[in-house]
Amino acid sequence: MVSRPLAESPPGSRLRWLPWLFAAGAVLWLVQLTQFAAILAAPAGREQLQQALVKAGFTSDPEQMLVVESVIIVFFELCAIALHAAAYYGLRRFRPWGWIAATIVAAAWSVILLGIPVLVFLLRRRTRQAYGIP
Repeated sequence: MVSRPLAESPPGSRLRWLPWLFAAGAVLWLVQLTQFAAILAAPAGREQLQQALVKAGFTSDPEQMLVVESVIIVFFELCAIALHAAAYYGLRRFRPWGWIAATIVAAAWSVILLGIPVLVFLLRRRTRQAYGIP
């Protein structure tokens, strides 16, 4: 078996792990959404969230605030799932939109420092060229 230098290897061989990283992120967000939905579905969970709002100083209408907060959280989690899924499917097929979605997700994860190595990897010239980005 003759090994080729990294520069000569086909793009799929060095990027094979990348889509699975974003698939794991989508699963993480699905689990988070499921847990949050379970808390909202249980009367005790809703009561606990309302009590937390009251303790935080929101006294006018904690039920309405809970609805607004829940809608925002569910929207955020659905967006995260959709972006991770788009990155997964786009990167598997070596599409430019997959690279764009992956870059957006990695930039968002960089806020908590986790996405910085992935973002640096995505922005490298060889990675961009593999996905048709100049």
